[in-house]
Amino acid sequence: MFAKTSAKEILKKQFGYDEFRPMQAEIINAITEDKKDCLVLMPTGGGKSITYQIPALINNGVTIVVSPLIALMKDQVEALLANGISAAFLNSSQSTSEQTNIEDLSLQGTIKLLYVSPEKLVSHSFSPFLKKLNISLFAVDEAHCISQWGHDFRPEYTKLKFLKESYPDIPVLALTATADKITARDIVTQLNLKSPQKYIASFDRPNISLNVVAGRNKYDKIKAFIKKRPNQSGIIYCLSRKSTEQISAKLKADGINAAHYHAGVDREERSKVQENFIKDDVPIICATVAFGMGIDKSNVRWVIHYNMPKHLENYYQEIGRCGRDGTKADTMMFYSLQDVIVYRGFINDDHKNKEVEIAKLNRIQEYAESLTCRRKILLSYFGEHLAEDCGNCDVCKNPPEHFDGTIIAQKALSALHRMNESVGVNMLINVLRGAGRQDIFDLAYHEIKTYGVGKDISFANWQQYVLQLLNQGFIEIAYDQNHVLKLTRASKAVLYNQKKVKLVKVSEIEKKKQKSKEPKRIKIINKTEQFSNDLFERLRTLRKEIANKENIPPYVVFSNAVLEDLCSEKPITVDNLTDISGIGEFKAAKYGQSFVNEIDKFIKESDEEKIKGSTYIITYDMFINGMDVEDIAKERNLQATTIFSHLANSYSNGKNIDIDRLITSDELVQIENAIKVKGKEEGLKTLYTFLDEKIDYGKIRLGIAYYDKKRI
Repeated sequence: MFAKTSAKEILKKQFGYDEFRPMQAEIINAITEDKKDCLVLMPTGGGKSITYQIPALINNGVTIVVSPLIALMKDQVEALLANGISAAFLNSSQSTSEQTNIEDLSLQGTIKLLYVSPEKLVSHSFSPFLKKLNISLFAVDEAHCISQWGHDFRPEYTKLKFLKESYPDIPVLALTATADKITARDIVTQLNLKSPQKYIASFDRPNISLNVVAGRNKYDKIKAFIKKRPNQSGIIYCLSRKSTEQISAKLKADGINAAHYHAGVDREERSKVQENFIKDDVPIICATVAFGMGIDKSNVRWVIHYNMPKHLENYYQEIGRCGRDGTKADTMMFYSLQDVIVYRGFINDDHKNKEVEIAKLNRIQEYAESLTCRRKILLSYFGEHLAEDCGNCDVCKNPPEHFDGTIIAQKALSALHRMNESVGVNMLINVLRGAGRQDIFDLAYHEIKTYGVGKDISFANWQQYVLQLLNQGFIEIAYDQNHVLKLTRASKAVLYNQKKVKLVKVSEIEKKKQKSKEPKRIKIINKTEQFSNDLFERLRTLRKEIANKENIPPYVVFSNAVLEDLCSEKPITVDNLTDISGIGEFKAAKYGQSFVNEIDKFIKESDEEKIKGSTYIITYDMFINGMDVEDIAKERNLQATTIFSHLANSYSNGKNIDIDRLITSDELVQIENAIKVKGKEEGLKTLYTFLDEKIDYGKIRLGIAYYDKKRI
């Protein structure tokens, strides 16, 4: 194993997080210690970047990151620099002298992460420079672009297989947020990865609501949607350039700050629109799908699809551009058959993957028309089974009537198993219904036990039930094997472990119940509903002022999620800032004083009633009423370190706190000795290290408060 303390220290110090997300630690270990090639499938906002950024800081040498878009490189490099990490990019937007300077710094070992485009990486002119570098890792971002099965195929990506040919001993990390099983296999083949470790994270983004709306009165619905979300940033995706311009013009006429973006707009104007969006100067963009892939903007709160996307991969990637900070986000997709007709017109007989394109179009049409939990459908498409309905989509909030369809499911799955998972939908249904077709007799399917067990159900109804099994992840389609049906792990639980299956009555397909229910699985609570909007707006304004001065996007300073935690916690010292997830030591030192000053000012300006709601007082009240630190942390959904910080603050401000409940006298003596030797000015980290990392930060903070009070 790699030195976990080293990786975790980097995670906390540079990025401000206490714990790794699922799979991140394992991926980092595979790269840094085992020097393995890796394929990583993680949803947008799932933490892919950390998996190569931390190895870049642990290993000697430079990490080469292959990135397809200039804007994406720029955003990621700005974010790294804001965290005190040496990074740069090389692309056509730079002058020759700028590129030469970056190359020199890379050769000197000053730059740890160097972002380049695939075109530049494979060019003959770049090869001599590349060979001079001490390269520790190649990270190929947006790796689905290498596959013709993927939704954003780019020919230049196919040349990247030279990496393993020319640099066989250097690990290659392929990353993507959108790849089905076929595309994932193809990425491994195209990049020539050697026995790669494969990491597939959950594609579930429970903070994002999923909603499909009938494609009538679109503009009125959009305007009402936006009016309910003032000051929020969002994207409206349109199929045509004309639509982007028309919707943008209507919004502006209605007093809503918006702009349009498409490939037909002058390049300079496109750059200006994108820059204004990134910097929160224009919160709403009406765009074709040319917009968004290169934007790492964490505070996009919603995405609207004016037209249905042509693939579920496109849809998933595009909605993934909202809610990247993990807080509440909304989506709305308009659906009409006209969109399907238009897309079918694009798929002509000469299309290389015509059948696959049609099959994928059918799947998103089924998604739009289905009465099954939409998240179940979306996740099953990427090979993930969701046991319970999500509670955060329009179907779950207005659910149809279900019945126990376990017997029907077992008949279909058993028949598929007995036919060796080698048939399509129509053949499966014909066998279930006991059809007297010659092809059934030729293949001897009439001899299997399940032949004719579903003759009491019509062909049309069987189609609906098979579609529901597909949407719920009990079967899947192998597009690269002539679209035959395959069993999944979930289906085997139905066949062998008596797992129950719920199906929607066919009569319900034509009519939906309008009764709204509370979410079953999760209840998304927007933190902005829990704290003062006044403070959030003040911090947002401060963030914008700082960002403007530094000419960087506001979310690079702090994300919305960080601002919400600041409003919830109301820290009033810089030391307290590193308790907030997402604030590392570099950012705390750089921006911290401005934010704590604003928070302190807000608290002092607030009336007594608001002060009573302070997070410190809540913790203090719970403590004096007998709760211990662990229970308070669990009840308040906070770190124990944060609770110690609250109590230390209350103790410093004269509150009566029984110190013996929190820290031993021996620990107090050790902390006092450490303060006398090292002082307090260099921060908690110095004291923590001096104490051999045996006394945690929370207790050290309490010990400092005790020491200060003792000296008065």
